[in-house]
Order: sequence, then structure tokens, then C-alpha cells
Amino acid sequence: MKILFTAALTLIIFTCFAQKESDFKVFNRSLTINKVNSGTVIYLNDSNDAGVAWIKGAKFTNGNIEFDVKGRDVLQRSFVGIAFHGVSDTTYDCIYFRPFNFNAADKVRKSHAVQYVSESKYDWEILRNTYPNKYEQPLQTPPDANSWFHARINVNGKTIKVYVNNEARPSLTVEQLRPMNGTMIGYWAGNGSEGSWKNLKISK
Repeated sequence: MKILFTAALTLIIFTCFAQKESDFKVFNRSLTINKVNSGTVIYLNDSNDAGVAWIKGAKFTNGNIEFDVKGRDVLQRSFVGIAFHGVSDTTYDCIYFRPFNFNAADKVRKSHAVQYVSESKYDWEILRNTYPNKYEQPLQTPPDANSWFHARINVNGKTIKVYVNNEARPSLTVEQLRPMNGTMIGYWAGNGSEGSWKNLKISK
């Protein structure tokens, strides 16, 4: 963790430089750490149901979560994002992406590109059926489904906004569905999904 002091405020930045698997508490996935020219890449394998790699020592309530992520263009087999406000392995807020929908010709599928859920009470199916097009949206600037893209999640009280590839306006703006007392944060992969992440930065 880096702490930067200015005359007006204190800025706390946590940058993930995890070097070993013991830096994570992994639920329902296998985690691999790869060293590449662009830095450290966190990889989660695919498996049934959702899985999370919680980052030990990292805590988050409000502020910004920035990261690069890569899924794949395989229908219903790529759900990648970040879980935060974690209370347990199955209770948390989550923002995730469906890369296979980013550039879909079908407008309905394309509108399901980025999703907010509050597990385990409010999953995607409940939210889609009860509040259609409220907690999932298309991306303003959809990237290639098989490529790395940058995401920033801004949490300010109950308001959550999601920006992709430094876009000026958020692709998704929602209100948190319920208060969460947890502070755990980690890499999240959905049912049948693998994913890769790098350059995580948490700031307040």
C-alpha cells in the first residue's frame, strides 16, 4: 500500500503486486500468477458456479477500483469482474462483464454487457426479471471481446458507476441494493468462466 499526502487530502492507493498464491484466499477456482512483459497477470480457471480470489490485506468500501481484464468471446462462458464489499465467499457486491455480448449484432444481447449484482440475494436473473435494463447496460465504447480492456468502478456512498477504457461517461450507474458491512475485495469469475486480470489499483 502506498500513502500519498497532500495539503488538501490524504490519498490511499493499494496497488496489487502479489507474488505468490498465498497472497489470496481463493474460493471455487484455481489461481495462477504469471509474469509477462506488461507485469503480473492473475489467472482464474473456469469452473461451475462463481468463484473469487480475495486479496489478503486489501480492504475497500468507497473510492475507485481500476484494473485491466480479459475474458473471451464464447457465448455464456465469459463472466469476469471484481467482487467488493465482501462479507463471505457468497455475500458481496459485484461488477462484471460479459465480453461475448460486447459487439453482438443482437441488440438485447449487446445491452447485457456490464452487470451489477448483490450476491447472494440479488443475482442477475432476479434483477433482469424484476428490473429490466436497470442493473445491466451496453458499453459505450465496446472493446474487442478477446482483448484486454481497462475498467474503473467508482463507489461513492450508495452510487456505483462503471467506466470502460477511460470513457468520459459511465456505461453503468446504479444504486447499491443493500448495505454491506464487508470490506473484502477480489477477482471474480462467473459460472463456466476463466479470466485474466492485471494492474489492479484501489484508491480513495
